[in-house]
Amino acid sequence: MIIINGEERLKIGKSASRKLRKIDNKIPGIIYGLKKNILHISLDHDVVFNLQENEKFYTDPLMLRILGKKYLVSVQSVQRHCFKKKILHIDFLYKKH
Repeated sequence: MIIINGEERLKIGKSASRKLRKIDNKIPGIIYGLKKNILHISLDHDVVFNLQENEKFYTDPLMLRILGKKYLVSVQSVQRHCFKKKILHIDFLYKKH
């Protein structure tokens, strides 16, 4: 199982996401589903970019570690820049354990 470390995002919105991408080299993301609270997260761009080249990133469940908690998720959608090799945003769905 692929394990990815991340952080919770407290600042949300377009300008906060742009700063996150440009200054911190992080990807904004969101986890939702299973009637649980939505969780806004940020992930290291280089780590995720390397992992997403593997097919299992999209087909198998992933484990996200955020604030010491573990979340079992699957990738719902990935938004990419149209001509740069850059991920702009990722949506994850909660999975049942």
